Amino acid sequence: MSVFSWAARVYWEDTDGGGIVYYANYLRFLERARTEWLRSLGHSQQQLAQNDGILFAVAGLSVEYRRPARLDDELTITCEPRGERAAAMRFVQRVYRAPGGDLLVEADVRVVCLDARTLRPKRLPVFLTDALPLERS
Repeated sequence: MSVFSWAARVYWEDTDGGGIVYYANYLRFLERARTEWLRSLGHSQQQLAQNDGILFAVAGLSVEYRRPARLDDELTITCEPRGERAAAMRFVQRVYRAPGGDLLVEADVRVVCLDARTLRPKRLPVFLTDALPLERS
């Protein structure tokens, strides 16, 4: 699968008193982009929880803040899924200012698949493993 991109805009509620995006709010942009990536595959978080009994949880996160986003900026948030284990996957994610393409944030997000009832790890569904890029040796 190619890199998935999702567009967003910075609103007042995303910023601190100086009109700059508060650092923790970038996590919201990253989460929304992963959710929209899932939707682009034809699935929603709610449907997966109710019908398939699976949830996703962030198990690890590494973020590098490069430049600030400001009030009213247009952003492009990308997702690049990577396989990790039977019940986990990683996303390389980036936030760019659009247009222009300045790289603002880079993140490596580890997500685990959980059984909705027990909250124990559960194998990723086939539609997800099929969407992951093939590992090259």
